[in-house]
Amino acid sequence: ILRTLHSLPVPPSLSLPTFDIFGRVSERIARSGDLPDAERDFLAEHLHQLRQAYGNLDFTLPRSAVHGDAHQSNLIRRPDGKVILIDFERFAFGPPESDLAVTATEHLIGWHSDAQYAEFCEVYGFDVTDWEGFPVIRAINELKMTTWLMQNLRESDRIAREVRTRLASLHD
Repeated sequence: ILRTLHSLPVPPSLSLPTFDIFGRVSERIARSGDLPDAERDFLAEHLHQLRQAYGNLDFTLPRSAVHGDAHQSNLIRRPDGKVILIDFERFAFGPPESDLAVTATEHLIGWHSDAQYAEFCEVYGFDVTDWEGFPVIRAINELKMTTWLMQNLRESDRIAREVRTRLASLHD
């Protein structure tokens, strides 16, 4: 699905926004009143460093339409077996590496098996982890995954523990 999406020509009449990989991260950090000031300061500095690193990346693939939130939960299998991509809230024009890095990051944290990831790369025709800019995109994805979950910090002890684990991982 991503290979097809990324290969579609973007008509000049379609005014897509430029993809913002950082989305709502700074707002989530600012609203994280349940975190100690030192954690918020750390996250803000980490975001600043990642913005600088991202600005220096040289992308390999040609810019295209990108989903912006390309993970498995945004796929639906219809009764006829056809898979549909949903949730186009962040649909924009940008580097395809940003979409591909979501699956690669999920694989590296254990959400996809080696075989599943290998098949994903084979079908797409590119392994984003071989690209020198991937560590930056991975770090951005990990920060986004952490700040997204921080919004739910008060929902349960399990979520609070997971937020602490993710924060410790970012520190490490």
